[in-house]
Amino acid sequence: MFLNNLETWRERANYIPLDELLWQIYVDTGYYHYVSLMPNGALRQANLKMLFQRAKEYEDASFKGLFNFIRFLDNLRKNSGDLGSAKLIGENANVIRIMSIHKSKGLEFPVVFLSGSGKQFNLQDLNDPILIDQELGFGPKYINYERRIEYNTLAKEAIKIKTKNEVMAEEMRVLYVALTRAKEKLIITGVQKDYEKSMKEKEELLENELEKEKINPIIVKKYKTYLDWIELVAVKNKNKINEILEVKEYSKEQVNIKEDEKETQKKCKLKKSQNKELYDKINNLLTWKYEYIADTHLEGKTSVGKLKEEEKIKNTIIKKPQFLSDTEELTGAEKGTLMHLCLQKLDFNKEYTKETLEEFIQKLVADKIILSNQAKAINRFKLLKFMNSNLVKRVSKAKNIYKEQPFYLKLKVDEVYKEKSNESVLIQGIIDLYFIDENDKIVLVDYKTDYANKEEELIDKYAKQLDLYRIAIERALKRKVDEIYIYSTYFDREIKIIQDKL
Repeated sequence: MFLNNLETWRERANYIPLDELLWQIYVDTGYYHYVSLMPNGALRQANLKMLFQRAKEYEDASFKGLFNFIRFLDNLRKNSGDLGSAKLIGENANVIRIMSIHKSKGLEFPVVFLSGSGKQFNLQDLNDPILIDQELGFGPKYINYERRIEYNTLAKEAIKIKTKNEVMAEEMRVLYVALTRAKEKLIITGVQKDYEKSMKEKEELLENELEKEKINPIIVKKYKTYLDWIELVAVKNKNKINEILEVKEYSKEQVNIKEDEKETQKKCKLKKSQNKELYDKINNLLTWKYEYIADTHLEGKTSVGKLKEEEKIKNTIIKKPQFLSDTEELTGAEKGTLMHLCLQKLDFNKEYTKETLEEFIQKLVADKIILSNQAKAINRFKLLKFMNSNLVKRVSKAKNIYKEQPFYLKLKVDEVYKEKSNESVLIQGIIDLYFIDENDKIVLVDYKTDYANKEEELIDKYAKQLDLYRIAIERALKRKVDEIYIYSTYFDREIKIIQDKL
């Protein structure tokens, strides 16, 4: 049985995401439910959920595969790192909880804030070109190509009315849940453009409804926010609702204090008294600042991409659905990412001509790595220049070549952010290329497709990134990196970096 499961998991690991594979193992083995019967079962289950979430985040960061994830965990353990344990908050914990109304179902709290009650219900789906209902079927728009007009069919209008009624009914149920969570006090907040005008309008609508037991459903459907519904109830029951409801109105000016008004506000100043010792003690307490304030806002784990403030996805080329990408022109950033991918895939031990390079690109299309319109956007001339460069000639003679190497680097916060701290930060990234040449020198190479006025701009822009790559290689190999290069596809040449400038 176990061997059969193992074979199934190995097969599925080739085509399903890592997080789905982990959950499949939990389900097949029953391990998730098994740990709940052990001591601290809830915490054990929470840790399994956290491992599942970490696996999802790992693949979202462009890293793939079970092997790489396990190696990442091993490296983290060797470097005295830890993903941390899941934290469980008990039902009676003295904390403030922020949750959706749906998640609060079945729970009770002493004080509840229902925030954002002035936000409109989401009825965007009603504007879709085609509406579908299990009972009524399809409701499409009718398009008259000759007159160049379109309008809703009766079927769509019918489904639209039914769907809207269902949405409103569901929102009423959700509001009921929200209003019944508080044991002692319920505070409802919402923003309205003109409160007085809105209340007056509701009073006029309900003028003939005050004696009736319920509010007319037609009036209820006219409004699309919780706040409006609550106000309707307040107006209808204005003679008796004051016992349980207190309404407070704040204008925009009262909520948003302008900068010039802040300056005119009174400031409390500490006056020096004759007791200098007491004065100094109070002054030190009031002016004290936490020494390691950086630790309160810096992330414990980051990436090289975040550090250089550049949004770039290395391993993903197709960002739009295929049926759109085939017809839309690529942006400059997409062309740069496409060029970067080609530089990764080229074989350094092969001599390329125009014909063989074209075969290489068409193979990428055939393997569904890129799309046909993306293949047209690839600059063949720049790829040939790269393959004929002195740098590639050195790589072809190298003893060892390492492409697209992921790394994790643990550094002190003050080494990365230049802020005072005793904490460490875990940095992840991918090194484009490094190799050990025939003279046993370690050479680091990073591909760049950016536009620049001069080479020094690229050096200044990526100095920090290259320095992190250098540190990662030197720690892994326990050797010094001898040479560092940027290969710029804009300048069509390699740019040597002087390490003293990093």
